Amino acid sequence: MRLKEIELRLAAIKKDVEERGAQLTAEELAKYEKEVKDLQEERTAIIQQQEQRTSLLAAIAAGEVTDANGNPTAPTVLRSIKPADGSGAEQRTAVNKYETMEYRKAFMEYVTRGVTIPKEYRQDAVSQTTDVGAVIPTNVLNQIITKLESVGNILAKVTRTAYKGGVTIPKSTVKPVATWTTQGKGSDKQKQDTSGTVTFAYHKLRCTVAVSLEVDTMAITAFENLLINNIVEAMTKALEQAIISGTGVGQPKGITAETADAGQTVETAKPAYADLIAAEGNLPVAYEKGAEWCMSKKTYMNYYGLTDSNGQPIGRINYGLAGKPEYTLLGRPVNVCDYLPSFANAENNSIVGFLFNFKDYVLNTNYAMGVKKYEDNDTDDMVTKGIMLADGKVVDTGSYVPLKKVQAV
Repeated sequence: MRLKEIELRLAAIKKDVEERGAQLTAEELAKYEKEVKDLQEERTAIIQQQEQRTSLLAAIAAGEVTDANGNPTAPTVLRSIKPADGSGAEQRTAVNKYETMEYRKAFMEYVTRGVTIPKEYRQDAVSQTTDVGAVIPTNVLNQIITKLESVGNILAKVTRTAYKGGVTIPKSTVKPVATWTTQGKGSDKQKQDTSGTVTFAYHKLRCTVAVSLEVDTMAITAFENLLINNIVEAMTKALEQAIISGTGVGQPKGITAETADAGQTVETAKPAYADLIAAEGNLPVAYEKGAEWCMSKKTYMNYYGLTDSNGQPIGRINYGLAGKPEYTLLGRPVNVCDYLPSFANAENNSIVGFLFNFKDYVLNTNYAMGVKKYEDNDTDDMVTKGIMLADGKVVDTGSYVPLKKVQAV
């Protein structure tokens, strides 16, 4: 053991100095002095490492691992690692236990066969905010987050945050204005109006994960890809539905649930070219940039079929480099979706489309996901569900110009 070697060497140096005394030359004393200093520093470093390992083991046992600032870190386990070239002794290092292959295999067994997650990988059930049976492995969760941020047409455009639930944050209601001044004179200071606030709550989003016993013989990577695709598809649809038309009760508050600023709502009994002109006119100049249309595909086709005074269609469907349709109305992008009713099927006084800058919508979630497996007592089926916490709200209604269907007079 290195500590023992250091102590023996220090004792030998001490004995030599005591026995030889004045016979030692200045050069020998300087050499001993440097060696003693180096050995003492090495001994201190080893002792500190031992104390850190002891503290880490105690924290892991208690499930309370924190960083240098006292903030919780990912749960860890110690793993022995041998140098690649075969030289030197094994070193033990802390790794995220949800990244290990052992946990990934245990997670697969839990989802496909209902095998209980080993005790060392389970958290204290009392501390959970959701009824999560198993935490999704870190590498799988990272892929889910990446896909969620890229595949959803609507989801990819909103602002995403990770505020703690229950925290109230201010929202700006006006934009500052620059003014011209003459030489030597200043301008009036403008205070940013943050009188409005928005508070995010905890809303539990659950989706059934369609993974059956047919995947029993799958390789673990194939299983994880299947799980990722299923969760992403379900979560994306649910989140986008809430962003567009969520009620705000037990789910995020959608854009159409907001009240538009005075004078910005367009009422129409029948799709007409004048609707689009009125909407463009109601959109404040300050919010021109980034505002896009959102409506069902059927509603869009109603407007696409309209023509201007010269008989030219007012809508355009272009095909980009990827070969996907790109919809526009009067040059402004249109997001076609299934989250709004078509004009023909919409009830009176309902929103059938709107202009909006999706950056003015904030989706708040920490992407903390887990899964739970249970038996449906009505059907005797084994159901696997994914769970996450999320909330969302419009933080600036300035770009919101709704298209409301009304009865013809």
